[in-house]
Amino acid sequence: MIRLATAVDLAIVHGLEQVLFPDDAWPFEKLDDDLRSPYAHFLVSVDEDRVVGYAIAQYLTGNDVADIQNIAVVESHRGRGVGAELLEALISWTVEKGASAIMLEVRDDNIVAQSLYASRGFEVIATRPQYYQPSGVDALVMRREVTP
Repeated sequence: MIRLATAVDLAIVHGLEQVLFPDDAWPFEKLDDDLRSPYAHFLVSVDEDRVVGYAIAQYLTGNDVADIQNIAVVESHRGRGVGAELLEALISWTVEKGASAIMLEVRDDNIVAQSLYASRGFEVIATRPQYYQPSGVDALVMRREVTP
């Protein structure tokens, strides 16, 4: 089940960030800011009352491009469509808000995520060298046009 994140979810999501992205986990304050922002859409995927994934997108009213900030799924639930469900929910939200395109960055070494995004119409438009720190991994910038 996918639902909006709540303040109760923040500590759990922050803990998952530490496990899933040990080198470049988002700080608690960033997650809290996204939860409170009127421009962000912060979702969690829950299985048997346990958060197994989360996703965040941002869209500034009047802008034509939305940005997917983060999609993450715990190891035990990968390959079950959780990431795809979260991505589809973010895409739907951006369309409802009026975006005409969606952009995101993905690690150059994350082939699974790249495949998911490509399967939903995202295309690589640029590379950001050494974007992810401290590992120095490049980011691929991907974009998808959307229509309301």
